[in-house]
Amino acid sequence: MEHYVGLDVSLKQTSICVVNQVGSVVREGVVDSEPEAIATFVRSKAPGAVRIGLETGPTATWLWTELKQLGLPVICIDARHAKAVLKMQINKSDRKRCGRHRPHHADRLV
Repeated sequence: MEHYVGLDVSLKQTSICVVNQVGSVVREGVVDSEPEAIATFVRSKAPGAVRIGLETGPTATWLWTELKQLGLPVICIDARHAKAVLKMQINKSDRKRCGRHRPHHADRLV
């Protein structure tokens, strides 16, 4: 089964949301903001991950590079574009934000 993963990264912890191909949340979690911790979660909870999205930010370049080196299909989404998408939502919680990195959004934003 195809899964799409959204990362909401802060300096200490990363919220992870896994959705299926129709956008239903299938798994959520919080891990340390370390590439190995994120990769372990994704590989165990979303083994069929087609795309992993994270917003631009202070650690985006480092995290993107490390996750790519670990063989994960990660993309970086411009935070300004993501913000524009979020304005269209009624509930802008982190849970909602995390689940919105499905490919049809990400492809338009990158």
